[in-house]
Parts: sequence; C-alpha cells; structure tokens
Amino acid sequence: QVQLVESGGGLVQAGGSLRLSCAASGSIFSINAMGWYRQAPGKQRELVAGITRRGSTNYADSVKGRFTISRDNAKNTVYLQMNSLKPEDTAVYYCNAQIIRICYSDYDLYWGQGTQVTVSS
Repeated sequence: QVQLVESGGGLVQAGGSLRLSCAASGSIFSINAMGWYRQAPGKQRELVAGITRRGSTNYADSVKGRFTISRDNAKNTVYLQMNSLKPEDTAVYYCNAQIIRICYSDYDLYWGQGTQVTVSS
C-alpha cells in the first residue's frame, strides 16, 4: 500500500505565507513526477505546480513568482511554499505522485487526502 499525507494548510491573511508538505510512504520503489493541485468550491481541480524527479518545475500562470515547489527524494516528500497569498488562492490543495511500488513495473498515480487553505482578505 502507498499513502500520501499532506500537512501545513490553514487560515492566513492576504499577503501571508504557508508551506505545504506531502509525504509518501509504503511499499515504494520509485517516485517520478510529483505535483500539487487545488480545487475551490464550485470549480474544477486545477494544476498548481509540478516537479520531476530531477527537479524540473512548472507552474500555473496564476501562481508564478509567488509559489515554489520543491522535493526531497530521500524523504519521498514534496513541498509547496506559498507566498503573497491572495483570497483567490483559497481551495483544498491536493498532492499527487507517480509511484512504482515494490515488485511492480508500472507507475500508478496516487493522491493525498487534501488540505484546506483559506486566505482572508
């Protein structure tokens, strides 16, 4: 079994910062790409940022220059540093990861349970 557990969400004022973490655990052989998505009420889930195993990153236009994604491969953990937060960043944030389990040969996509981020104006 594989689990992704997010932490670090909460309530913050506009202009503030939060750091999200997502740790993968279980029978993991290898992790490829990891990413953060978010879903606001009444909206579709959208990509926030992604990072490859080698550290190449991509961001949604709405967060470029404010959010930074990083990962620690030794800890099977991905982070999202969020600065200059805006009320429109309010959403449930989900991490995902492409993981090969021990004794398997293909990547499967796993999701965390989500963590709420609320930015007050």
